[in-house]
Amino acid sequence: MSGGEAIVAALAEHGVDTVFGLPGVQTYPIFDGLAKRAGAIRTIGARHEQATAYMAFGYAQATGRPGVYCVVPGPGVLNTLAALSTAWGCSLPVLCVTGQTPRAFLEAKRGHLHEIPDQLGAAGRFCNYASRIERAEDAPRIVAEAFRAMLSGRPGPALIEMCWDDLAKEGEAEPFALLPLAPPPAPDAGAIAEAARLARAAKRPMIAVGTGARHAGPEVLALAEALGAPVVSHRGGRGIAPSDHPLALSSYAARTLWEETDLLIGIGSRLEMPYMRWSGMGTRIVEPEAPPHLIRIDIDPDEMGRLVPHVGIVADAAAGAEALRAALEGHEPAGRERLQQARARAAQAIAEVRPHVGHLEALRRALPREGIFVDELTQAGYAAFFAWDVFAPRTYVTSGFQGNLGYGFMTALGVKAARPELPVLSITGDGGFLYGASEMATATREGLNVTVVLFDNGAYGNVKRDQMRLYEGRAFASDFDNPDFELLARAYGWRYARAEGAEALEAAAREGLAAEGPTLVHVPVRLEDEVSPWPLIIKG
Repeated sequence: MSGGEAIVAALAEHGVDTVFGLPGVQTYPIFDGLAKRAGAIRTIGARHEQATAYMAFGYAQATGRPGVYCVVPGPGVLNTLAALSTAWGCSLPVLCVTGQTPRAFLEAKRGHLHEIPDQLGAAGRFCNYASRIERAEDAPRIVAEAFRAMLSGRPGPALIEMCWDDLAKEGEAEPFALLPLAPPPAPDAGAIAEAARLARAAKRPMIAVGTGARHAGPEVLALAEALGAPVVSHRGGRGIAPSDHPLALSSYAARTLWEETDLLIGIGSRLEMPYMRWSGMGTRIVEPEAPPHLIRIDIDPDEMGRLVPHVGIVADAAAGAEALRAALEGHEPAGRERLQQARARAAQAIAEVRPHVGHLEALRRALPREGIFVDELTQAGYAAFFAWDVFAPRTYVTSGFQGNLGYGFMTALGVKAARPELPVLSITGDGGFLYGASEMATATREGLNVTVVLFDNGAYGNVKRDQMRLYEGRAFASDFDNPDFELLARAYGWRYARAEGAEALEAAAREGLAAEGPTLVHVPVRLEDEVSPWPLIIKG
């Protein structure tokens, strides 16, 4: 088979059922291989390379399995690096499959089509694995190595490339056995004993969870019960403790307890929220001080040097949490009255963030409990950090600390491709939505029936508000004129609804989520009427 066919065969061996792509001359053999395996692998074509990677990112977010995309080298790959770096930041397995110049022109700097210097090096800085396939015979092994690297330890992205001419050459590509994942380290008994000592002495503990604990919900909750500790997450760990669980707290409710917290247990999290956002996001790195004592459970040993804990447990989140819980057998948990008080205080403050919280509450009523919510860098998206109830991991999708404006709608298409049986709700702003509005055509063509709620304030609202606050009321390059969104929706074959007020928004969202085709719900808002959510996110 050709090199391209060998790559596709290896992807199929690894259970890949969807590839997001935009074909070009260097990748023709790959797409021909996909065409020959159309019964096993669905190929979803996009209108821009960035969308292929964001859709693969959404697929990985929704499933935990590798999301795969294929684009041309050079500018094609560069167009996807924002999404690939976001997969790195969110610890998600996303695989870029791409071409290269003909072998004779590798690193020749002759100006061959799509040539860039050291493509593997450029992308490899934030990939778990980056490699070139030299022959069709090597494709099964390289793909297997990429999958092992993406899924072992701390998950992350990978990139594989193959020269234009080598992709077309035929060879004997024998199936290669799937490689076992590197086993996680077992929790160190001494570290567990010291962590248990600190935990037994704590009167007001807190547990902060991130993406690395998504699979460890039962173990995290059992540890929380043993301690009487609230469970909180900023973004990636939302839903590990369902929002209606007695020990679950919103990020703002948890913040009101931070100054009295005497022990923080971080599980699968960089702890950006307490050590940056609750500390003002200043220029000084805040190191843990006692109190609170800091215990970290993380599979990545390097994390223990990035934010040094009092006790570091290098282990899988589930194994580490369970080992610590077992060491606390017989411990009397802390009382829960303070958690109830924190919820009540937070609820009053959160209700003041208008109109965003009212909009989010309406959308939460419209979206079934198991539905998936994809945020965006817009005012409602920021408010969702603390005002959106999440009931299960992987039902709240964000771009993490990368904060990619415009990522949301494109990511939501990948989420829907991965989980077609679930309703998918994407919120966006009039600024971010137009980054990928051409993918409305992709949604229509591929039957990706997402409901997109577009909040329209005629500006990059956060930027404009900051400019006016910081620069004597001057705003620059942050206002814009929008298209007629109804005409735009109709042109792409979408349903359209305009909603003003929470009641109308709830009704429009319910109809969209129940509809057969994609829906755009247009929500006009006025920047001057918006209450900033940021005082509840970052300590001033």
